[in-house]
Amino acid sequence: MPEEGLPTMHEQELIPHLFRTEFRKITAVLCKLFGIENVEVAEDIAGETFLSALETWPYKGIPENPVAWLYTVAKNKAKNLITRDHVFHDKITPNIISSSPLGHEIEIDLSAQNIADSQLQMLFAICHPSIPAEAQIGLALRILCGFGIDEIASAFLTNKETINKRLFRAREKLRTEMVAIEFPPEKEINSRLQPVLTTLYLLFNEGYYSESQDTVLRNDFCLEAMRMTHMLIDNEQTDRPDVNALLALMCFQSSRFEARKNENGEMILYQDQDESLWNRELITRGAYYLNQASRGGTVSKYHLEASIAYWYTIKEDIAEKWENILQLFNQLLMIQYSPIAALNRTYALAKVRGNEAAIAAAEKLGLTNNHFYFTLLGELYKDIDNKKARENFLKALDISKTQSDKQTIQNKIDRL
Repeated sequence: MPEEGLPTMHEQELIPHLFRTEFRKITAVLCKLFGIENVEVAEDIAGETFLSALETWPYKGIPENPVAWLYTVAKNKAKNLITRDHVFHDKITPNIISSSPLGHEIEIDLSAQNIADSQLQMLFAICHPSIPAEAQIGLALRILCGFGIDEIASAFLTNKETINKRLFRAREKLRTEMVAIEFPPEKEINSRLQPVLTTLYLLFNEGYYSESQDTVLRNDFCLEAMRMTHMLIDNEQTDRPDVNALLALMCFQSSRFEARKNENGEMILYQDQDESLWNRELITRGAYYLNQASRGGTVSKYHLEASIAYWYTIKEDIAEKWENILQLFNQLLMIQYSPIAALNRTYALAKVRGNEAAIAAAEKLGLTNNHFYFTLLGELYKDIDNKKARENFLKALDISKTQSDKQTIQNKIDRL
């Protein structure tokens, strides 16, 4: 019988499924046990555990409790390595043994609580300020999400060699900085939490605005970002208003995921989206977390972006909606200026003050290397000057990178 809650499936489907859910747990626990300097050792043991499953299960059958089988094998492999490897025996084992409650027996704790704590502590370690944001995302995808190097390379539109080099440099930096896998002291949590939230925010955006053609991969990135943000909320030390605001933003954004592209992968603009495809459960959850975020007296950029995303879950084109969105964008730009946020503001400005006011504001931005900039200008000029609308759409077409974006823009040109 499969473990309770585990889908019944053939080993060809089950092992990849468990790799995605359990690789990260085993790796995080072993990293905490061995130290950040031995992250590759932890990954190797986790990988070898699944290799054993691939070699055993097709012949002996799927065990009664597949997850327990994986944990047992991982524990045994870790203990065997500690016993036989002189480096581990001389340099690492004494530290492990001295911290063991039994004094002499090595304990590898794969309980649910230790797994949750280890993953959260690993998240803080990965998001150490000394690591570039791009590398933080890569490490989080690999260690905490269980993504393969091929998948990460595909997401970043690069090759395996580049990703391997990036992860190698990041791991070396963690070693030289001697970053500990632990919760920050209470007085440091607020400051250390910010790069963690930035990494999760960027990871979500990598999925939501990804140029990758792999729809499943994009969706998985968003779900992983939401899962790790939820981990922060489940922990009393990190259940903070800005964390709740970030999860609210993710819920609101992902609620429209299925309506954003058609069957050909072409982007569907907000006003043309089929509202019946919006996920009402995610919208309700987003509203709950946004309400939880109202605790305390501070307003973060995540509060403002989540509030903007909330208004976008109301399809009705009412004046109150666009006025609120415009004012929220104004506050957001004062807290943290972003050219993209300024560009998005011009759409709300057009709704409140008309296209001409929005065109004047947009053209001041001069984002000439951004196809969204020219696409928006094309939309704004469409009812005023079709010639200028066409010129801007053609510029957008020239610099857009993906085939789906090019097709979407071409459709706009054809409709002029």
